[in-house]
Amino acid sequence: MRGCFSRILYLSFFTLVALPSTFGPSVLADGILRDGIGAISTGRGGTNLGFADNGNIILDNPGGMVNIDGRGLTELDLDVFFTDLTYADPDNARTDAADSPFPMGQISLIRKSDDGNVAYGFGVFSQAGFSTRYNLNGPFPLVGPRVYKSVGAMMRILPSLSIALTPRLSVGATIGAAVSHTELEGPYFTQAQTPFRGTPTLLDLQATGPGLSWSVGGQYILSPATTLGVSYQHATTINADGTATLTVPGLGTSGFDLDMATKWPSSLGVGLAHQATQCTTIAADVIWTPWSDAKDSYDLVFSNPSNPAFQATLGNAFPEVFPLNWRDSVAVRLGLQRQLSIGGVARAGYVYHRNVIPEETLTPFIQATVEHSISFGYGWKVGDYGVDLGYQLMVGPDQKVGASDFVGGDFAGATSTTSAHWLLLSLIRRF
Repeated sequence: MRGCFSRILYLSFFTLVALPSTFGPSVLADGILRDGIGAISTGRGGTNLGFADNGNIILDNPGGMVNIDGRGLTELDLDVFFTDLTYADPDNARTDAADSPFPMGQISLIRKSDDGNVAYGFGVFSQAGFSTRYNLNGPFPLVGPRVYKSVGAMMRILPSLSIALTPRLSVGATIGAAVSHTELEGPYFTQAQTPFRGTPTLLDLQATGPGLSWSVGGQYILSPATTLGVSYQHATTINADGTATLTVPGLGTSGFDLDMATKWPSSLGVGLAHQATQCTTIAADVIWTPWSDAKDSYDLVFSNPSNPAFQATLGNAFPEVFPLNWRDSVAVRLGLQRQLSIGGVARAGYVYHRNVIPEETLTPFIQATVEHSISFGYGWKVGDYGVDLGYQLMVGPDQKVGASDFVGGDFAGATSTTSAHWLLLSLIRRF
């Protein structure tokens, strides 16, 4: 059993980090956070704060774990992602990003005590990420065909606990780890306020690191038909270690040790689930995400150059910054779920949130500019087992860059388009 569990953790991390960079591009939803996890929640527009019918409430609202039916559940999710990204600028006609489907996944376990007043759980969740790969003409003096590639991903590993304080009120919490991975490759002009600002380089870096992850949540049963849910996810700060290679025309190529400071944002959500009729449930979640606090920039330090020429010119260590200046967002998620007379459950949903990336920092490295999502789902049960399917379409408006905040002029005058599709499968066993 221990060996099996270790393999599950390894496969979850491999799915999150390795597959995007190997098989294709991704761009997720609210910024780079997903609009729903798993087929059940995603199928009804990502609404989950007022529900207790799936294992992903560990991530969305741990206060609901004690309200699940029966003694517990185990859930395995497989989500397959397809994207349609394009980019153009004065040096490049409209170009499609490499586009291949790739999988992501989650696993969750919840168990309740004999008296039903305590529930504990554990889950591994691929919550966020982005990835693109273009073959574009580079800017002067880095002219010629160049690869523009990026990968960013974050997985949460969450033990959790939920307690029923009264027959109506339950609370819960998670405390665990988030693991973040970042890769960047392509032409790049240095941005930090140093004497070397604006130096043209070919950059190739990768960094991985963990950080503390915790959240709290609660549910209050307003009536037999209506449940109110509230959840807070604390911001996660990650200091990642890695390696980098810089090529500077006229100076050569050097390897470096890399330290990267990044932050994943907090979020605060409030949601209602209401059983409008015996067969129909409607839901709405509103989630505030302060991206401006978390994604002001990626801050990097390059140190210990392998090439003595770099050490003589730049010193043993020098800072760099990748500007972001993202905006806060409020996501509105609306969901519908209906028991069918022929058996099974049908779901539909809609999500809106603003595009968090201002045009001044839009690049082909991160194109997480979707604003609208629609979704559908269907599920059925066979004994203690459940199978749920979901589909989600995400779209955003065309984005145009006037003057870019990046020195060097590489991204000024660019345009980009973004859309994506999810196919989702969830397998559940209930006890």
